[in-house]
Amino acid sequence: MKKLTTIITISLLSISLFAESKAADVIKEASKKSKVTQSVEYLNTEIKNASSSEDKRALYIFLGSLYEQLGQFDDARAAYVNAAGIKGGTAEGTVKRTNEELVLSAVRCALNCGDAATAESYLNSTVRNSKDEKILSHVKLYAQWAALIKAQNDSDLEEPIAVLKAYAGVKSMQTVQPAIMLTLWHITGEKSYGDELIKKYPSSLEAGIVKGDVQMMSTPFWLFVPKKMIAEVGTGSVTVAKVESSGAKSEVNNSKNNLGKLHLGLFKTESNASRLVEELKKKGFDAYKTSETRSSGTTYFIVLVTETDSTTAEKLRSAGYECYRAE
Repeated sequence: MKKLTTIITISLLSISLFAESKAADVIKEASKKSKVTQSVEYLNTEIKNASSSEDKRALYIFLGSLYEQLGQFDDARAAYVNAAGIKGGTAEGTVKRTNEELVLSAVRCALNCGDAATAESYLNSTVRNSKDEKILSHVKLYAQWAALIKAQNDSDLEEPIAVLKAYAGVKSMQTVQPAIMLTLWHITGEKSYGDELIKKYPSSLEAGIVKGDVQMMSTPFWLFVPKKMIAEVGTGSVTVAKVESSGAKSEVNNSKNNLGKLHLGLFKTESNASRLVEELKKKGFDAYKTSETRSSGTTYFIVLVTETDSTTAEKLRSAGYECYRAE
C-alpha cells in the first residue's frame, strides 16, 4: 500500500449525499461529475437557482467542501461564510451544520491560506462565547495556530507553545488533543510529543503522520510557521508498494527533457529552510534553497530539489516529503 497523503485540518462534520430535497438532488448530481472542477461549476450555477434559503445554505456548504478538496482555501472560506450568513434551517436530506461549525470551517480555511488576521476576526465573533465544549476547544486551538502563523522567529513561538503545552492533557480540550500534540511535535521537533501521540491516539491521522504512514501536505499554515527543530518522521508501518512501469512509459519518463525542479517548502525564516536542505542532502537528494520577495515586501525562502532521474519525486514521497513540480 502506498503512503497516504493528507492535509492536517480539523473537519467537524461531513456532507451527506443522499437525496430528497432540491439541495440534496443537486448535491447528488454534482457528485456524479467526473471532475471536482465540473462539480464546482455546476454548483455555482445551481446556487443562483436555489428555491429556498435552506437549499442555498446547504449548497454553499457542499461547495466549500469541494473547494477545500481543490486546495482553493480562500474560495472555500467565502463559501462557508456565505452559508453562515443565510438565515435558514437544514435542507431536507442533508446533515445539519450549525453556524458555529461553519464559522470554524471558515477559520480553518483562512489558516490554510496563511491569513491569520481573517482567522482571528472570525474567532472574535459570537463563536468565542459558544456553550458547546467541542466548539470552544477548536476556537482555542485555532487561536494558537493563528499566533503561530504570525510568528517571525523563535521568540515569537514561546507564548503559543507555552499555551499549547498547557492545553495538552486538559479534559475540556480532549477533542483536539491529537492536533495539539502534533503541533507541538512539528514546531519543537521534540520526539516526546510524537511518542505520546502514538501511545494515546494510535489510530489517529496525526499519529500516522508521526509514524510516517500518512503524509502532511505542504499547506501555507505549516510552511509559514518557523520551527525550532525539524521533527523526525518515522519510516512508517505501512509497506510501500514498488511502482512497476511499462517499457514505453519508462522510456518517456526517463527522458532528460522531462526532468526539472521539485518544490518542497516555503519558509519565512531562512534557518528553517537551511535545516530542511541539510536534512535532504543527508538523505542523498540534490537540495538547495532560493528566495523570493513578494509584493507585500515579505521574503520567503524556497526549498527545491533537482530531479536526477524520473524516480526522484517518488523517492521523496517515500522518504516522507510532499513535493510539487516547480513552474
